[in-house]
Amino acid sequence: MFSAIIPAKNEEKSILAVLTTVLRLPVDYIILVLNGCTDQTLELARSIPDSRIHILFFSDPLGIDIPRAVGSLYARSLGVDGTLFIDGDMSGDIYQNLLSLITTVNSGVDVALTNCYPYITNRQKLANLVLKFRAKLNRELDLFKSLGLSTPTHGPHALSKRALLNIPSEAIAIPPLTLFWAKRLDLAIKVATSIPHQRLHSPRKHRGHARLIAETIIGDCLMGMALSQDLPSTRSLGKHQLLGYHPERRFDLLQTWEQSLKSRDIFYEQHVILPRTPVLACSSISSDETNV
Repeated sequence: MFSAIIPAKNEEKSILAVLTTVLRLPVDYIILVLNGCTDQTLELARSIPDSRIHILFFSDPLGIDIPRAVGSLYARSLGVDGTLFIDGDMSGDIYQNLLSLITTVNSGVDVALTNCYPYITNRQKLANLVLKFRAKLNRELDLFKSLGLSTPTHGPHALSKRALLNIPSEAIAIPPLTLFWAKRLDLAIKVATSIPHQRLHSPRKHRGHARLIAETIIGDCLMGMALSQDLPSTRSLGKHQLLGYHPERRFDLLQTWEQSLKSRDIFYEQHVILPRTPVLACSSISSDETNV
């Protein structure tokens, strides 16, 4: 069994296109993780009559990358053999690329990545800086020759059952740490496909967002390099703390979610919408309401 995890926050403009692509894939579960939704994403997702779609709905924003970890824990509880990660705004025609990621994991690879960085002669300074730290991390992990600049931070990727069971959920919520743990656990890591960023069709964001994303990624890479050197975890670069969106990551909700999956308690029931349940308005659901 294979699953696809789709984190989405206010993706009403793209979610149907993403789901249309994923529904064509050989997957048994489509795990849609909605967090802080205030638009029509939920209604649009629930308009598709496919029993593979499981929705994890959180009215409170989970923060960047936490939805991946939330979805991975749910996929693990379903006993899948692997899972694909694709963001809810990646509406490009990337079906064959996603199929390659699944095929690569099914062939025995534990971490299958996408190369989103084909050779470009002119990049913006901020993008170059981010790629510099991605390269530093991959070199620190002795993975640069095989992976180049590829990372779970950017682009669709896939994990095997072995990776899902052994990589800590907190590391999946900080993508560069996924690589650190995969290397430490001697998991098989491979670039399975290539998608130039433009083909993902992810919308452009404002400059402030770009700066915060850059700080987040660089800080994540610094954490990975510190761990690789058996040093205390840090996001410091000289006198600067590279926080970005990191403080908004809700690790507390991730921990509660992990515990609730084991007991299927009220927290679990409040956040899981299984197939063929009544349609509820996105704006009317709160974290205190039961969705099943």
